[in-house]
Order: sequence, then structure tokens, then C-alpha cells
Amino acid sequence: MAEFLDTLNPMQKEAVLHVDQPLIIFAGAGTGKTRVITCRIAHLLNSGVSPWHILAVTFTNKAAEEMRRRVDALATGQGRGVWISTYHSFGAQFLRVEAKQIGLNPDFLIYDSNDQKHVIKDAVALLNLSDKTYKPSRIAELISRAKDDLLDADSYAIHALASGDNFRQTAATIYEIYQKKLNQAGALDFGDLIMRTVMALRDNAALREKYQERFRYVLVDEYQDTNHGQYLLTKYLSAKHKNICVVGDDDQSVYSWRGADIRNILEFERDYPGCRMIKLEQNYRSTPNILSTAWQVVQRNQKRVEKKLWTQNSEGEPVQLIEARNELDEAQDIVLKVQELVRRYGYKLNDFAVFYRTNAQSRVLEDGFRREGIPYAVIGTMRFYERAEIKDVLAYLKLVHNPHDNVSFKRVVNVPRRGIGKATIDALDKLATEKNCSLWQAMMTTNDKKGLTIFRGIIEELRATKDAHTVKEIAALVLEKTRFVEDIKSEDTIESRSRVENIYELMSAIDEFESRSPDKTLAGYLTQVSLVNDIDEWTEETDRVTLMTLHLAKGLEFKAVFVTGLEEGLFPIGETAFDETNLEEERRLMYVGMTRAKEHLYLTWAAERRVYGKTRWNLPSRFIAEAGLRTEPREPHSESPVFRRGTVRPSATYPERSTHEVELVASVSAPIDGPEDHPGFKINSRVLHQQFGAGKIIDRSGAGDDLKLVVLFDTGQWKKLLAKYANLQTAD
Repeated sequence: MAEFLDTLNPMQKEAVLHVDQPLIIFAGAGTGKTRVITCRIAHLLNSGVSPWHILAVTFTNKAAEEMRRRVDALATGQGRGVWISTYHSFGAQFLRVEAKQIGLNPDFLIYDSNDQKHVIKDAVALLNLSDKTYKPSRIAELISRAKDDLLDADSYAIHALASGDNFRQTAATIYEIYQKKLNQAGALDFGDLIMRTVMALRDNAALREKYQERFRYVLVDEYQDTNHGQYLLTKYLSAKHKNICVVGDDDQSVYSWRGADIRNILEFERDYPGCRMIKLEQNYRSTPNILSTAWQVVQRNQKRVEKKLWTQNSEGEPVQLIEARNELDEAQDIVLKVQELVRRYGYKLNDFAVFYRTNAQSRVLEDGFRREGIPYAVIGTMRFYERAEIKDVLAYLKLVHNPHDNVSFKRVVNVPRRGIGKATIDALDKLATEKNCSLWQAMMTTNDKKGLTIFRGIIEELRATKDAHTVKEIAALVLEKTRFVEDIKSEDTIESRSRVENIYELMSAIDEFESRSPDKTLAGYLTQVSLVNDIDEWTEETDRVTLMTLHLAKGLEFKAVFVTGLEEGLFPIGETAFDETNLEEERRLMYVGMTRAKEHLYLTWAAERRVYGKTRWNLPSRFIAEAGLRTEPREPHSESPVFRRGTVRPSATYPERSTHEVELVASVSAPIDGPEDHPGFKINSRVLHQQFGAGKIIDRSGAGDDLKLVVLFDTGQWKKLLAKYANLQTAD
């Protein structure tokens, strides 16, 4: 028996050894699920299963690479033969290999979200619609969700017509034009990578049999994050042998907004009757205090499989609540706490993470760290491959690979400047639409202007020799022929020097790709780059405090974690506080953030916060109460000593609250019921305000003309109102 089996706890070992039958593993945060998956693959290999017959799928390139590295270490010489990838990488490779079988150009490009929005913007303009009403980001979201549900443009149009929704019907027309433009450019978007793969397996029996016979063992990580298309892809591949093992945690399902369906993991037993269920509940990451506090939050959800994490780690410090007067104080408190922990425990800066619900919260936090000279990294904002100069070079590479890429054509046809103006591009656009062809093809039929002649000559020369060069050599030729670097250097600014450094860094990245990737072609490189996501660029090697949204935190761990902005309307965000399904997902997101912490966990909130230029008074998030922490009553603007920072009240003194209520403990003043001269204004009663809308009275003080009410409105905001002048109407 392999030595690695001796390193597993009993439940992990059972999960590794249970083969030849459907298996679902509910793996709680920090319970060693990656170890289980990699050991399971190694066990299959040691049992004589060929690497060719194993498929393992996960959700990030970083996770796939880590899994591949571990398998190779456990089963030397065999691990690299196992197909381990993300769902989208699997789809891209499948479609590239089987392109001719399904009528697809094997040289297809993959459009990222920015490319997608450019095409949608063109489609909206073609219909003479307002891009403020039909925002490209909103339409892109609708199209992506449609493709998750395997609805092509025609199918979506039928659904939209049946709905009677004018916006959806117009969106369906935009979808149709968008798809035609993708086809003209020989491009696929992320949704196509899954949808086209599933449709190919569904409609082509020979292909389905080929891949079902190849992948006799299918393993899926993070199964709770699968959407409908990924769910069906998994089902098609595993249908013949039914040796499917899915690993996930319903308590960490936080991506419904991008199509993930928690029902996939909760209803696995229905899809695979007789499957074995194993729960991994021993945590190796966090202290008991952190686990207990996080469980108090997530256990309030109704749609979950019952489990409770435990650990043999030492008890550790209690979870602490930092209460700040405003967002500036909140940032300063976090900075001071980081400095304190560095002094006390000798932590490095990369031992710290600060999580927030929205990207807009990062600025004040950045300012706080910058003032103190503390290095930090903001993950998920401007990524390396989204920088203008990098996208320009990549656009040239895409045109060398496929000149019909309209998005790349428009991006660099006049970069560096060649005297090609908007009028020329508009004329080409019109001609391409009339001829139903790409901009490149339209350019070939025109009387070329000098700038277009130069541009065409560069692309044609590079395309003629591309097969004789490596990707790095092609990139170097692009820079040489276009004089791209020289053009940027001529600006002679600090920013331009930084942009040149970024281009040199891109060359290093291409060099790294060629040294480690089995597919060293230009198509292979462009595919890899298009599938890079936010978290793939995070690294723990640089000593910096990590700042990121909670949605990017999954799979990471830090010695000290700050979950910030815990205020009603911010986290839980907006109107989700009043929708039970969305509230449960917000609660899972809170749980994800809390369980990233190994030794220290801090929850922070600010009594007032400036949002979009306006100061907003806040109630502490219900998640603070659910975690068993108690806040101090106070006036939002009070300078009173009662306003404490970094304090925690024992949960035993905190009254139990219903998860379905919006009622919260923190209030402007201690509740005092006055004489019943306002009988309708009782705590918990519903009221209407002419300006703020409907809400609920959560606190009252004083009496008669001095009766003051605190109302939590359905927008997530709360207001302290003098009943005499508020003109409130009872709504119950």
C-alpha cells in the first residue's frame, strides 16, 4: 500500500479508496480536499489505471497546476499524463482537437470579457440603440447566462418572446448580431467553450462514445460552483462507467451570479442513485474559535447538508470585532492591527489579508496602508493582461493567428498611429456589414489608404513566417515591425517607462510559457492567456498585505484575516438582505471569508461610510450578531468614550435572533417604549415614508413630541426620525 495513504485521516482514506462507484465528498473549508483528490488519483494510478483514462476538473488554473504538481510527486512519471484542467481549458482543448468533426475552424480565438463587450457595443450601435439603456456589461451577462443554460441565439429569442419582456426581446436581437460577429471573426467566448462542447457530445454519438471510453474515472473539484452546462458536461463524460467523484462544499457556494447552481451538489444523490457520501469535517487550517464563530453564521442557512468542522489545533485567540466611527477609522484600525501583529508574532506582510464585499471599498484601505509605507497588493482590479500595452501586443499576435478578429483589428489598426481615423474604420465597418465579412476581408476590397497598406503589410509578412518561429520570436517581430516600443519610449514619461517594462515582462511570460507548456504553438499561448483569471495572478512569494474581494478569497488561507464593511446594505449587500435565497448566499460568502483565517480573525464595521459622495449611517451587519459578537449602542456621530475599538462582547450576553428578521441589536439608543400616544409605532411594525419608502421600526426612544424612531428601510439604509415631523404612515 502506498505510503501516502498513511498520512490521511480515516475519512480522507475512505474517500481515496472508495472507487468504481459514484462518490460525493462534502469537504469543509481547510479539511484537505486537494490532498484527497490528488491521493485518489495517485491511488488509481498505483492500482494500474492508465493516466489516459483519468480526468480531473477544477475551477482555476492555479488549482489545476497545484493538483498536477502534487499528483506528479505522488505518482512520479505518471502524473503528467493525467488530464487535469479547468472546465474552460477542457472545452478549449476539446474544441481545438475536434473542430473539424463539429464544423468549427480550429484556429478560433477566445474572446475575453472585454472583447465580448466591444462586440456587443458594436451590435447595439448597429441597431441604433442606446448603450446606456442596453449596457454592454448587462447584455454580456444575459448572453453568458443563456449559454450556461445551453441557449443559443435562436433558443434565447424563443424564450424572450414567450416572456413578453421587451428588454429581453431586444437583448435577443443583440445576441443574434453578436453571435454573427463572433462567427465572422472566427471567435468563441467563454460560454461557447462549454456550450459548444456539451452540444457536440450531445449531438454526436461517435464523439460521445470516444470520450466516455477514454475517461473511465472523472473527478470534479469545487462541484458546488458548477453551472448547468458544466453539470451536463460532467454527466455526459461519466455516463458510461459512472466512476464519478465530485468534491465540494455547499457552504462555500457563492457564484450563483455567474451561473453556479447549488442544486447540482445538493441533488447529486438523485442524479446518481446508490452513490456513497463522505463528509470531511476535520479542519487543519483554523483555530476552534474561528471555526465555531464561522459555523454560528452558516448553520442558520436552511439549504445545506448538516456538518460541523472541528480541529485539534490549539484554541487560539477569540474572534475580534473592530467598531469604527467611519471608513477612515476602519482602515486606520486595520493598519494599526497589522503593525501590532507583526511586532508581537513576527508575521510577514503576506500573512495578512483584508477582504471586502465590493471593489469600491479598496481605495480607503489602500490609502491607509500607503500612508504608513506598508506594501500591499490589490487582487482583481487591473490585471497584467488587461493593461493597454499588453492587450495591444496580444491583439497583434491574435491577428497573426487569425486576421478576421475584428476586435483586435480595431484595437491596433492605428497603433502606433498610421493616420487611420474613425471615418476610415466606420467605412470599413459599413462595408463589412454589407458583405457579411470581417474587417480584414473588407479592407482587401478597398482602395487602400497608406496607413492601411502599411498595417496589412505587417500582418501579412508576420503570417507568412509564423510557422517558422516560436511564439517569443513572433512577439519580438511584432515589436520590431511595428516599432511599438520605440513609439512608447518617445513619450519619455514615468508612465511610458513603466509600460515598456510591462512589455518586457510579457516577453518573460512568453518565455516561461515555452519552457513549461506541452503546446508551444501560438494558438496554445493565446488560449492559455485568454483563460487567465483574477486569482491566477496572486502569489504568496511577495511580502505584501493582500487586499481582495471576498469572491476571490476561496482556496486561500492567511494567518490573519480582516472581513471589512460588515454593515447592512453593504454586507449583506443591498436588497439581498430581504430575499432568503440571496441572503443565504451572502451568508456563505461570509463563511468563506471567515474560514480563510488560520490564527486571527477580525470583523470590522463603520457607523458611517461615505458612498458615492454621500455620508450614510449604518447598522452593523446581522452577520456580526449571528457570529455571537455584540456591538455597543451609540450615536453615529458621537465622540463619546462608549465608542470602543477592537472590543468583543461574549456571545452569552447576546440575545438569540431569528434569521428571518431584519431586527438587529445595534441601535442609536437603548429602546424605551414611551406612552402609547403613537400606538402604530411599535418596534417591528412596518411604516411608509414619502422619501425613503417602506421600512421597519427597529428602535424607539422618548415620548410624545420627543418620540424618536429608528427605521430600517428596505433599501438597506436606516434613519433616525422624529415622529412628530417624519409624517410616517403605518403599513401593517
